[in-house]
Amino acid sequence: MQIVDLIGKALSVRAFYHKLVSANIANSQTPGYKSKEIDFRAELDKRAGSAGRAARDAKDYKVTENESGQGLVKLDGNTVTLETETVRLTENQLMYQALVQLASKRFSMMRYLIGEGKR
Repeated sequence: MQIVDLIGKALSVRAFYHKLVSANIANSQTPGYKSKEIDFRAELDKRAGSAGRAARDAKDYKVTENESGQGLVKLDGNTVTLETETVRLTENQLMYQALVQLASKRFSMMRYLIGEGKR
């Protein structure tokens, strides 16, 4: 069940990242808003090392603000680049879907083994 637990933790981090990127997109016109980011690998490593407790809310994640806007800062101080955030959101959706498919295949394999191969 270790792999299923790890997939669950990865899905949790991906779901939080989706909320974060969605908030960035929603605030793309807000003066002074700084785009926010998390390090997926570091967050997953942190959760993989902890037995049991999953992250419940934003304070469980290390969220960093992008001060420079990848070299592009609007006159109002906003650092959100809509194109970058859209790419991040799309990539995250694809990775989330891949994890869901992986979990589904894992459960299908377990059902097959429990049923001794009978369908």
